[in-house]
Amino acid sequence: MDGLTAEQKLQLQNKLLLLKDELELLLLTSSASSQAVDLDQPIGRLSRMDALQQQAMAVANRAGHQQRLTLIEAALLAIRMERYGECRRCEEPIGYARLNVRPESPFCLECQKQSEK
Repeated sequence: MDGLTAEQKLQLQNKLLLLKDELELLLLTSSASSQAVDLDQPIGRLSRMDALQQQAMAVANRAGHQQRLTLIEAALLAIRMERYGECRRCEEPIGYARLNVRPESPFCLECQKQSEK
């Protein structure tokens, strides 16, 4: 198997830990903006629609951040289990170039393309 070097794994692990901290902070600071809009608040119809749209976007962003955080936690677990960098579908190496861009990637490029079809 053409896997990652120890230095590459350490670099990617550090990147994952930084991303984890960033996402946890984003989730913490964005919790207020995703709260339900008070429909009894005395504001105009357009302002209320704008507030509802902003709240919906905040909820969608938080869901994306949470999903990425879950993948990061799975990648950190894979590091501890010494399976990091291995595609979950075909078990081939994912490749350093791909992991350097998206260190939480659970699939190699080919399997990712197949799952998106």
